[in-house]
Amino acid sequence: MRDLSAIIKAYDVRGLVPDEVNPGLARDIGRSFVQVLGIAADDGGPGAVVVGHDMRPSGPELVDAFAAGVTEAGADVVRIGLSSTDQLYFASGSMGLPGAMFTASHNPAQYNGIKLCRPGAAPVGQDTGLAQIRGLLEADDLPGPASAAGLITDRPLLRDYAAFLRALVDISAIRHLKVVVDAGNGMAGLTVPAVLGSTEGLPQLPLTVVPMYFELDGTFPNHEANPIDPQNLVDLQKRVVSTGADLGLAFDGDADRCFVVDEKGEAVDPSALTAMIAVRELEREPGSSIIHNLITSTAVPEIITEHGGVPIRTRVGHSFIKARMAETGAVFGGEHSGHFYFRDFWRADSGMLAALHTLAALGGTPAGTGLSDLMRDYQRYVASGEINSTVSNQARATARVRGTYEGRDGVTIDELDGLTVSGPDWWFNVRPSNTEPLLRLNAEAKDAESMQRLRDDVLQIIRAQDER
Repeated sequence: MRDLSAIIKAYDVRGLVPDEVNPGLARDIGRSFVQVLGIAADDGGPGAVVVGHDMRPSGPELVDAFAAGVTEAGADVVRIGLSSTDQLYFASGSMGLPGAMFTASHNPAQYNGIKLCRPGAAPVGQDTGLAQIRGLLEADDLPGPASAAGLITDRPLLRDYAAFLRALVDISAIRHLKVVVDAGNGMAGLTVPAVLGSTEGLPQLPLTVVPMYFELDGTFPNHEANPIDPQNLVDLQKRVVSTGADLGLAFDGDADRCFVVDEKGEAVDPSALTAMIAVRELEREPGSSIIHNLITSTAVPEIITEHGGVPIRTRVGHSFIKARMAETGAVFGGEHSGHFYFRDFWRADSGMLAALHTLAALGGTPAGTGLSDLMRDYQRYVASGEINSTVSNQARATARVRGTYEGRDGVTIDELDGLTVSGPDWWFNVRPSNTEPLLRLNAEAKDAESMQRLRDDVLQIIRAQDER
C-alpha cells in the first residue's frame, strides 16, 4: 500500500516531477476523480471534466495522462490548454463542469500538481473528495474501464474569460494609467495581454502596459513566481519608479494571486487591498457581508463596518473562505496572502479581478492622485508579515506562548485557527504548518516600534529550547 500523504495535501496534489508527480499518478487520479465525484453521464453526472495547465514543461504530458484516466472511466475531457487557475475556474463555472488545473502555483520549476474542483468552481479538498481519491489510490482500488470510453475535445476560452472579467469590473472610462506588470514568466504573460490588452480582439483600454517577464517559461529564469516573498518584487519596484508608472502588478505562477506596488515602488499590503475592494463592493451592494481571514489587518473589519458592511472572520485557506461565502452570501472575501474571492466569479479567487478593481479605483481618482494617496486610508496598523520558525514540537511551543499571555489583563485568546492572542491595540497569531515542523507567526500593532517589540517577544518564546 503506497503512502501519498506527502503529495495529496489538504487542498491539492503537489510534488516533485517525476519522482512524486508523474503520468502514472495523473492517470490514476483521473480515473478516481470520475468515480468519487460521479462525473460519468452513466452515473448521472455532468459527463465531462474541463482541464487546463500552466507553463511548466511537464504540464502537457500530465494532462494527457489525466485525460486518459478520465476517458477510461467513461467521462469526456474538455481541454482549454494553457491557462491561469482562475481561467480554469471560469471554465468550470461557465460550463457547469468539474475541473482540473495542472499547476504547482508559486513552487519552483521541479514541482507540478493538480487543483481539482466540482462544477461551479467549488473546491475539492480533504473533506470534499480529496481524501477519498487518496484512499482509492493508496488501496489500489481504482475503477475498471467503462463500457464506453469518453471523448477528448479542445476548446479555447481565453477571449471569453477576458470579456467576462471586463464585464465584472469595467475600466473602459478610467483616466489613462501606466502600469508595469511582472508576470514572473508565469501565466499572467498570457492572460494580461488578453484582459488588459487587445490580443484577443477586445477594445483597447486606457492603459499603457509595461511588460516584465511575459515569456511563458516554467523554469522561471528571472525570479521565482512567488510575489509574497519581497525579494521577488524588487525588479518590479525598480521598474515602476524608473518608468514613472502609476502602479505595478505582480502575479504568481498560475496567476491566481496578485500583489500591487504603488507609484513610489512600495508594496501595498494585501489587507489594504482587501479593505479597498470591500469598500467598492459595498458601494455596489450596501450592507453586504465580507469575508476576511483571521490574519488580515484589524483595519479590514473596522473599515467594512464603517461602510455599512458585515465583516465575517474565518480560518486561513480557500476552502474555508469559499464555504463561508456560500453559507453567508458574502459578496467578497480577502486573505493576507494575496488571494481575493468574488461571489460573482463563483466565489473563486482571481488575481486578475483584484488587479481590475485596483485599476478602477485609482483610475477613478483625479489626475495627480497617487496609489499611495488612495491606499493611505486603508493602512492603519503595522504588520510583521509571516515569519516561520523551525521547532521540534509545535504543540509544546504553542503552549509556551499561550502560557505566557494567558490571564494578562485585557488579553483575549481564541483558537479558531492556531492560537490568536489579542490585546488593546495589538494581536498576533501562531499557526502550525501542516507539512513541515514550522510555526508561522503573524503580528500587528498600532506602530512599528510596538509591532517589533511584540514580534521579538513572541519569537523568543517560540524559539526557546523545548522544556525537558
